[in-house]
Amino acid sequence: MMLEARDLVLERRLAHASLSLRPGEITAICGPNGAGKSSLLEALAGLLEVESGTIRLGDKELASCQPRERAQAIGYLPQEHTVSWDVPVRRLVELGRMPHGDRRRELVDAALKALDVEHLADRRAQSLSGGETARVLLARVLAGEPQWILADEPLAALDLGHQLALLKHLRRAADSGIGVVLVLHDLAHAMNHADRVIVLDQGALAADDAPQRALSAEVVERVWHTRVEWMERGGRMALLPL
Repeated sequence: MMLEARDLVLERRLAHASLSLRPGEITAICGPNGAGKSSLLEALAGLLEVESGTIRLGDKELASCQPRERAQAIGYLPQEHTVSWDVPVRRLVELGRMPHGDRRRELVDAALKALDVEHLADRRAQSLSGGETARVLLARVLAGEPQWILADEPLAALDLGHQLALLKHLRRAADSGIGVVLVLHDLAHAMNHADRVIVLDQGALAADDAPQRALSAEVVERVWHTRVEWMERGGRMALLPL
């Protein structure tokens, strides 16, 4: 099921953005601060009203989908990792099943295991560290078995080990047919783990291509105003400022 945007306009945030996202891929949205990345992700999740343009989920306009239908299809993780209710972690992850009307224990257990938070299942949610909270909230998204995972800077609060573990899990999710869309600031992670990179600059699409082309040294210099060089080692790319 494709997720498509056509000619989206958000005042001072997006200018006539059009893109077609494919399931089974990891798409990274990159760009400088204020480029419109979070706004685009919120619009794709159906959480931000657009001034003009359309968003389609499969053969339906997203705006015409019932809230439950949209929530079953799209799992969204916002940039702010806050927990409003001080419930046990397991209960918080179970909330990801609300659009389906059940608490499927095996799916909740699988999500806890995938994010390495099984040992936190009985802890109170508001007692967690920032990194633990981020992983638990993504586990809640995974428990809902969405067709699309939209995550805004999901790596920001994680240490390096958990960043890499999460990226591996998202790769497995994409390989299973789920569409994964991530806002990322770390260009090396986008280069090494995404199938496709969308670069935004001042609300406009500056690049939309395979990582090697969308994040070329020329594009990085033009959009981020920083001269860089990519270095390859062991099949991975590292970004070096010049």
